[in-house]
Amino acid sequence: MAADRTGIFAGADPFSLAQEWLTEATRTEPEDPNAIALATVDADGLPNVRMVLLKEIEADGFVFYTNFEGTKGQELAAQPKAAFVMHWKSLRRQIRVRGPVELVDDAQADAYYASRSLQSRLGAWASQQSRPLDSRAALMAKVAKVTATHGTSPARPPFWGGFRIRPTEMEFWADGPFRLHDRFRWTRGHPGQGEWNVARLSP
Repeated sequence: MAADRTGIFAGADPFSLAQEWLTEATRTEPEDPNAIALATVDADGLPNVRMVLLKEIEADGFVFYTNFEGTKGQELAAQPKAAFVMHWKSLRRQIRVRGPVELVDDAQADAYYASRSLQSRLGAWASQQSRPLDSRAALMAKVAKVTATHGTSPARPPFWGGFRIRPTEMEFWADGPFRLHDRFRWTRGHPGQGEWNVARLSP
């Protein structure tokens, strides 16, 4: 363990530390403090990156939700590994995460889906994520059709749900004077197994 890991880097659990940083960011970051830049790869190994919202930091994973039939959903099904970076300009900090990905169970996905606004729930049904769209008018017509079909209490679409990243590597970064930043990398061989090894990295 890195002996000089004190202050904002202190703690024995990286998930608790990540939650502490996110909680602090909710007080200082003006928009979407839970936004992450999520990276997946396509069949040729070419990376794709997009912003998504992290919805939960669990005891051993990070959870987000999406359409399984969109680009990210298909890429994660084919290559169930991902990475993300969470950056807070207000705090001058970031967290990087890498690891295998798994689906959350139906009950958890149902509970989160039910917590969303009605408009968002209907939007999940209406959007054919990542696929060509003739016009915004066509999308809104689909929303109207879905509203008429599913009413005010739509069930979760079978093509929509959650993914959990179970990291084997996490890095906590904070800005330092003269670009002498502080970086601590947590690693372990398998998700959910074994002790974390923590090393300080050069800026």
